[in-house]
Amino acid sequence: MLILASASPRRQQLLRAARIPFVVQPTDIPENPQSGEHPQACAQRLACEKAAFIARQRPGDLVLGADTIVVVNSEMLGKPVDAGDAARMLRLLSGRSHQVITGVCLIGPEARTENRKLRTFEDIRCETTTVSMDALRDADIRSYIATGEPMDKAGAYAIQGMASRWIPRIEGDYSNVVGLPVALVYRMLQAHGAGL
Repeated sequence: MLILASASPRRQQLLRAARIPFVVQPTDIPENPQSGEHPQACAQRLACEKAAFIARQRPGDLVLGADTIVVVNSEMLGKPVDAGDAARMLRLLSGRSHQVITGVCLIGPEARTENRKLRTFEDIRCETTTVSMDALRDADIRSYIATGEPMDKAGAYAIQGMASRWIPRIEGDYSNVVGLPVALVYRMLQAHGAGL
C-alpha cells in the first residue's frame, strides 16, 4: 500500500491520473528552510521528514513524502502567508525564469532480517524544472490574488490554473511544477518492487 504523506489535492490528482493507487495520510511538518540551506537540500529534507513521520506509524507500508520549492534569484519561495506576500512573490517571478524543485522521499519495507525485524529503505531524489513567466502588470497580480488561487501554492501560482496564461514555456517535467514529478515517482516505485 502506498501512503501519500500530503494533503495536497494536486498531488492526489496527479497520482490518480497516472493510475497509481494510494491512500492519504497528511502530516503537519513545518515547511521552513534552515539557515544557509540549499534549495534542493531543503526540498529533500522536508520530503523525508514528512515521509519518516508517517513511516513510523505505518512501518509495513510504502510512504511517499514530497516538498516543492520555487527558487528565483537564489531566493526560496514557499507558500505565501497572506495576500501581500503572494504579491511580493509574483513581482519577483514577473518577467523572469525560475526553478521549481520538488524533493521526493520514498520509505518502505525492504526485507525481514533473520530475527524477523523489518528492515526499511529510504530513497531520496529531486526534480528541477525551469519555468519562464511573462511580465505581470500590477492589475494582473491584484486580480489573480483576488481569485484565491495563489494562496496555497509554492511561489504563489498554479501552472495548471489561471497562471498558465503567463507561462509561455518550461524546461523539464510539467507535473513537477504542479507539485509532484510523477514519472520520477513511478520509477522509484518500480525500483523498489511496488508492482504497479
